Amino acid sequence: MRFVALVLMAGLAAACVSRPVGDFGRAQPGVLHDRAMPYIGSKVAANRGEPVSNFNQTDQEREMHDRTWRFLVAAHSRDWMFDTNAELQRTRIGPAKDHRYGPERYYAWLRSTHYQSSPTRYNSVGRHILADIDTLPTTFRAICAVEEVDRQRRIALAELPGIEASVAANAQARFVENRWHIDWFVRALNYRYQSYAYALDHLLVETPHEQSMAVDENLRRLGPWVDRANRGDFCSGLTGGGGGAVVTIPSRYQTMMPDREVIPQK
Repeated sequence: MRFVALVLMAGLAAACVSRPVGDFGRAQPGVLHDRAMPYIGSKVAANRGEPVSNFNQTDQEREMHDRTWRFLVAAHSRDWMFDTNAELQRTRIGPAKDHRYGPERYYAWLRSTHYQSSPTRYNSVGRHILADIDTLPTTFRAICAVEEVDRQRRIALAELPGIEASVAANAQARFVENRWHIDWFVRALNYRYQSYAYALDHLLVETPHEQSMAVDENLRRLGPWVDRANRGDFCSGLTGGGGGAVVTIPSRYQTMMPDREVIPQK
């Protein structure tokens, strides 16, 4: 009964208090979100039969969690990315729900947000894409560092015969936890890319404007990062191209007649 009460209290806390973020969307430390909720979540996850490690976090693991957080939620559009559900998923109090999100939510948020002129919506999409691109190099670097930590753990386990079975199981559980978090980031990055593309397509039908070409260019710059994430390539070069020459595919929007109408400000 006490366990159930703790879970309910943690759920209510997550619903009332979003995880605080600082510069560039990085998570800020706090007792509720970094200690209390993860502790309860570990008990819930173990009750579900999931692997749970009680290893202390390395600096690299903490950095990865902080860097990836901005991609798992969207502070500019809470109704789009479900920041409460993301916090329950992160702390493992609730099951993963990000698989259920549809790309239409971002466009719905854009449509419901009041702008004085229709091109401003294109500008918003373009800014959001650029913000992702700007923070992806450090995020990939943080993930790469965690993959190296896991590699070193495996080597240590193989070369140190005196390690207890419980410690080896703990290391394996931490490897799974890290892999699950990286997979979540990859899904989130794909979801953002699909949401931006969906919004751009529908804005072109609803309010055609030449600003779409700049947004499409930003989207094509984001594409190589998405491709690298889907390949699990977080360590080879941090320019977004993944090495080699980058072929620019002609945009499907470049042949459209631009709308040069000037919309007066209200």
